[in-house]
Amino acid sequence: MNQANRIDLLVGQHAADLSKRLQAHRQQLFPPDTKRTLRKFTSGEVAQLLGVKDAYLRRLHLDGRGPEPETRAGGRRYYSPENIQELRQMLEKGTKSPGSYLPGRREGDHLQVISVINFKGGSAKTTTSAHLAQKLALDGYRVLAIDLDAQASLSALHGFQPEFDLLDGGTLYDAIRYDDPVPLSEVIQKTYFTNLDIVPGNLDLMEFEHETPRALSQRSGELFFTRIGEALGEVEANYDVVVIDCPPQLGFLTMSALSAATAVLVTVHPQMLDVMSMCQFLLMTSNLLGVVAEAGGDMSYDWLRYLVTRYEPGDGPQNQMVSFMRSMFGDHVLNHPVLKSTAISDAGITKQTLYEVERTQFTRSTYERAMESLNASTGEIEDLIQKAWGR
Repeated sequence: MNQANRIDLLVGQHAADLSKRLQAHRQQLFPPDTKRTLRKFTSGEVAQLLGVKDAYLRRLHLDGRGPEPETRAGGRRYYSPENIQELRQMLEKGTKSPGSYLPGRREGDHLQVISVINFKGGSAKTTTSAHLAQKLALDGYRVLAIDLDAQASLSALHGFQPEFDLLDGGTLYDAIRYDDPVPLSEVIQKTYFTNLDIVPGNLDLMEFEHETPRALSQRSGELFFTRIGEALGEVEANYDVVVIDCPPQLGFLTMSALSAATAVLVTVHPQMLDVMSMCQFLLMTSNLLGVVAEAGGDMSYDWLRYLVTRYEPGDGPQNQMVSFMRSMFGDHVLNHPVLKSTAISDAGITKQTLYEVERTQFTRSTYERAMESLNASTGEIEDLIQKAWGR
């Protein structure tokens, strides 16, 4: 065979070249001798996160209470994520309403595990997972994000390049493999977001898809669909919410994630082909999870919701599709869609989310529209989390 025509060699060379270029790009954005950090937030942003007035934060500062913010030109005050958490803890101690500033689990509350799913590309599944996990962390929840997609886009958004950073494993596969699994705590990584940890992904995750049929054929008594839930049980005391970015196919990993979930979020781009694809996905999901339920899997959920993503309000066909979905699924469709926005996509170019970039990089109206839609949809999800805890 002509070596020059071998596609495996050509694809391998392209992968190697692309990997080197991406590594160079990462080092340019975030040099190896620097630690990636999250920006500081204005007092106005912090006041909004805490649900108080900016004037109240100013009074706390003048009275010498709470963390010392950074003061910049014009007397503008900026708070680090650690400062925000300190403020939450201080304000929580002074309130008569538990959970006003630290909204996470209390005694008797179960861990919330949200699996974000769709097997059609372009539904903003990873973008949704990242923004949801980060906003929950900013709002005071202790969050664990799990990248279950071998393509590892969620990991990339949080500063990991798998082929350089995860050479010796370090994904969820290590904790759910059938031979010699490691404790989940060994693969959890801290992020530069206070309250947010991550289990990154890479191609190792595909091994679970390959090994599970072998384990099933050997009738060893291993139940593939319990493995993620059992791994999470080891660390559940450390977190309030787990956000799982599922792979874009309905394989053993996704079914195990759905079995571990207490809630399911389906991202949907409101176009006919996407909705038709989702129909097939839902049919397949129902059939396969029915089999899991018959085998003893727990298929009870606190909630299931559809989130409309990449929504363009001025697009007539999209509006028709959203109306169609609401007529079909009713309250299962979240009220607030996430807008298609150049602010979100431009932030992604630098491997960041909208919560990380400075608003000065965009026109004010563009930034605020995008942020408002993200915060509104996340707010609905937070309400569902609180309701699941009986609040």
